[in-house]
Amino acid sequence: MSSEIRVRFAPSPTGYLHIGGARTALFNWLFVRHHGGKLVLRIEDTDIKRNTEEAAVAIYEGLEWLGLNWDEGPHIGGNFGPYFQSQRTQIYERYLKKLQDGGHIFEDQGALRFRSPREHVVVNDLVCGKIDFDLTNPGTHPDMTIRRPDGSWIFHFVNVIDDIEMKISHVIRGEDHLSNTPKHVEIFRALGVEPPNYAHIPLILNRDGSKMSKRDEGAAVATYIEQGYAPEAVRNYLCLLGWSPKDNREKIDIDEVVKLFELEKINRRNAAFDLDKCFWLNGQYIAQMSLERFIELARPFLEKAKIDISDEKYLREVLAIVKEKIKLFKDVPEWTSYFFTEKYEFDSESVKKVFGKPEAAARLKALRDEFARIDKWGLQTLESTLKSLAQSLGCKTGDLVHPARVAVSGRSVGPSLYHMLDVMGKERVLKRFDRIMTQLGGK
Repeated sequence: MSSEIRVRFAPSPTGYLHIGGARTALFNWLFVRHHGGKLVLRIEDTDIKRNTEEAAVAIYEGLEWLGLNWDEGPHIGGNFGPYFQSQRTQIYERYLKKLQDGGHIFEDQGALRFRSPREHVVVNDLVCGKIDFDLTNPGTHPDMTIRRPDGSWIFHFVNVIDDIEMKISHVIRGEDHLSNTPKHVEIFRALGVEPPNYAHIPLILNRDGSKMSKRDEGAAVATYIEQGYAPEAVRNYLCLLGWSPKDNREKIDIDEVVKLFELEKINRRNAAFDLDKCFWLNGQYIAQMSLERFIELARPFLEKAKIDISDEKYLREVLAIVKEKIKLFKDVPEWTSYFFTEKYEFDSESVKKVFGKPEAAARLKALRDEFARIDKWGLQTLESTLKSLAQSLGCKTGDLVHPARVAVSGRSVGPSLYHMLDVMGKERVLKRFDRIMTQLGGK
């Protein structure tokens, strides 16, 4: 095996990127970034009937979204391609001939099988420890098929050949593959090749202890992208599924995880998936991220909602005042759309509740007149103007705040009113006051 540290993430493009697969990719990525090695992305697409191009695209997008860049593989190339198993048949034929010449293969009803040497295989797993597999009994360990009668290859064989050809030094994968490992070691030995180092990471379980399936809530990485989680928050949460910095910290920067990450520190116990905790961590990230990063993550959702955000300065000011309210980026359009159009709708319940009082429209008219007199539009002036008017009218500040909020946004909840008015600017605010007063019959 190569002295260079080389690992691979080898998904099958038969479904969307599962959170368990993403965590496997992450642990491989952390390991090579810690040791200065190479991460190979290999697409195991031998299952022709179930493979889809959409699933392959979802894998690339999911990894890129999480910031898990690969060093060799699709879109990048490398010295050990092709990186799709469907394009590697000649390589597999060559190794099959080696095994046949060595007397390791026999035919059985059109299928080609590997003749097990019937011995113990000891695996020194970097996470699970030393495991002795007894493969002497043909009843519990039958000779495995490596090529079906239709000529298609079986996973166990091509997986090993690719690991040899791509000079993989460490195989880091889910614990559900542990039972496959002795079969793979038998093929390595038959080819006279030293097997890679193995590290089988604990499974991800649901809160009820069942294995997380593709249908479970939070299982598909695509869901987090659609919902508008911060990628760094999801990546941070995945780091904690089977690994921890040992000091009870939960929010931890990825550069620090790279420094601390060792396979020997992976927890042996299965990891319990908790979507609430991931959501909480996401909230922490959003609250603490820079405004630049917040804008970057919010922008695609605003564009998808066809909101005109061409005025960069205004966009920045709007997002600055709603940032603390946002828990998922998919909610940004809902919190901000009325800032960017005069065609916003009025929530009928809010209008009824606020303007159901006969004096509300008159108070809004008085506030409009006061605001029209302001020369230097700004937070402090807006607040002091509103409060002194409330005093002279003998009403509570809320009796002016609520009508003003509904007038400029069409709803009764949102960021601080003074910040909203300040960002919208005098001309826009007065125009919006006029609009609702017209709607109310010019009272």
